[in-house]
Amino acid sequence: MLGLGADLSFVHPGLVHLIWLALAITALLGWQELRGRESLSHFVSALMQRRLAVQPSRAQRLVRVGLCGACMIFGVIALMRPQTPGHSEALRSGEIAADIVVALDVSRSMLADDVAPTRLDRAKAEISDMVGKLRGHRVGLVGFAGRAAVLSPLTSDEGFFRMILDGADTRSISRGGTEIGEAIRKAVRAFEPGPGAKLILLITDGEDHGGYARDAAQEAVEAGVRIVTIGFGSEDGSPITLVDPDTGARTLLTDRDGKPVNSRLDGELLRALALATEGAYVPAGISALDLEAIVRDHIEPIALAADDRPMVRQVPNEYYPWFVLLAFFCLLAAVVVGTFTGRRQAL
Repeated sequence: MLGLGADLSFVHPGLVHLIWLALAITALLGWQELRGRESLSHFVSALMQRRLAVQPSRAQRLVRVGLCGACMIFGVIALMRPQTPGHSEALRSGEIAADIVVALDVSRSMLADDVAPTRLDRAKAEISDMVGKLRGHRVGLVGFAGRAAVLSPLTSDEGFFRMILDGADTRSISRGGTEIGEAIRKAVRAFEPGPGAKLILLITDGEDHGGYARDAAQEAVEAGVRIVTIGFGSEDGSPITLVDPDTGARTLLTDRDGKPVNSRLDGELLRALALATEGAYVPAGISALDLEAIVRDHIEPIALAADDRPMVRQVPNEYYPWFVLLAFFCLLAAVVVGTFTGRRQAL
């Protein structure tokens, strides 16, 4: 463990408070050891204790308790993972996986049935199929309407992601509208630092109501994140027909004044967001999404381009194995002190 100094750091420094628990347990063990011997003296004389019970001395008991306490303290330090700066290593091609955050519009206009069964259901089905083709990559989900929320953090667990995706609907976000800028910012924050391609798959059918989507795209550029935008609906605008899932009744989506709401896709904005981040814009219109082609033509080339770039990562020097070893030796010594000294007393 030579070389520890000012550069020493801990991966989990918050666990240091477990040392107080270790000290409390050590004190309790010491009290129990001393109390147990005093309690025995009330019933058995010192001569009979030597004949009937194998007892180490008071000092040996305290040494054993101290070794148990040291074992716990070294264990806590090992859990904190002490490190010092190590060496750098280059990652070979193929070792870097892509992180993909799907930003899905869950506003009420996505309930339109111009794409069977609805825009939202169709998008969810296509996203679910896409996940199966992204093995080795991590996928996250952000739902957005008038605001945005991370519904699933980045994960390689397909089952978990699909479970969250199945539950995403217009009730996932309470505020109506379409805040594309908020969706991008929330998605950018969902990424973790490190090498590899970072990509946002933005799926929406409406125009931006926030007005700062371009600023959010610039934040994505600074974070090294690319955006692939997929636009549902018509850029000319069209009324939204909703279907009641219980009765099958068809009604027009109206605003507070009872006027029909026209959903107009802002294709110009989506193109600008994609170009600003060196991504791609896919105008889906009112046809079904072909996410398999999107993965092949847009996502995989972006991931491969990032994979071809030289990547260097810092590999720290880990010292927790030494503290695990010290904890083991302290525990072993405590056992030896208890058995060896007891036998010697009985002779």
